[in-house]
Amino acid sequence: MDVVYTAMKKLGYGDVEIAVGEAGWPIEADAGQVGVGVEEARDFNAGMMRVVSGGKGTPMMPGRSFETYIFSLFDENQKPLPVAERHFGIFNPDFTPKYDLGLLTQSPSPSPSPNPSPKPSPGPSPKPSPSGGGKWCVVKAGVDAADLQNNINYACGYVDCKPILSGGACFNPNTVASHAAYVMNAYYQANGRQDYACDFKGTGVVTSSDPITGAANTSPDGAQQVRPVRGQRGRQPPAHILREAAARAMAPPGG
Repeated sequence: MDVVYTAMKKLGYGDVEIAVGEAGWPIEADAGQVGVGVEEARDFNAGMMRVVSGGKGTPMMPGRSFETYIFSLFDENQKPLPVAERHFGIFNPDFTPKYDLGLLTQSPSPSPSPNPSPKPSPGPSPKPSPSGGGKWCVVKAGVDAADLQNNINYACGYVDCKPILSGGACFNPNTVASHAAYVMNAYYQANGRQDYACDFKGTGVVTSSDPITGAANTSPDGAQQVRPVRGQRGRQPPAHILREAAARAMAPPGG
């Protein structure tokens, strides 16, 4: 969008509002095409809704929201190939949703989440509520590293992940499981210690036993301190932060 804005500004139209004419994601495609499905479509569209309506804007257009049209309302089964072109619809013909985007309800726009329901609060408070005693979110035993990495990638959009980067207080032990444990618990604490905020597609579990060891910062009641992400609906960390977090997290122990 900044490319379009820059070109328009150069031509003398920098004050013209920019709208997104169509954007969406298919739930079916030709055999072998990866990254296509109900979950992927839901996460893309929910994330797009969060970004364009969140008021953060872009580097060239800060503090702005953008009029955006989701493609599409229904599937178009008469379209020619490829198959994906026929399956962008977010509703069935009877207006039942193919996946939940919070549309046709009074609920707020959702965020892309590994938790099936309900949706976590998009604006975590600076300090978790101490009510109910100490509770933590920990990783279930036997969870695949790829699933834990997905949890890291998601939660880092809402909590401060600098502690698990190289040189951070919680970088060691440098394993996916350790980094995921920190991030998942930070997300859980930031969302008021609600059980659904520790679900992560069944890869997390709430415990009353303090799992925190090492150099990770803790509050007086033992809860990890997390810094809320600035912005109306949460702020995605810079791309280089996420790339470094992912690269470091996937490195072998002691690497």
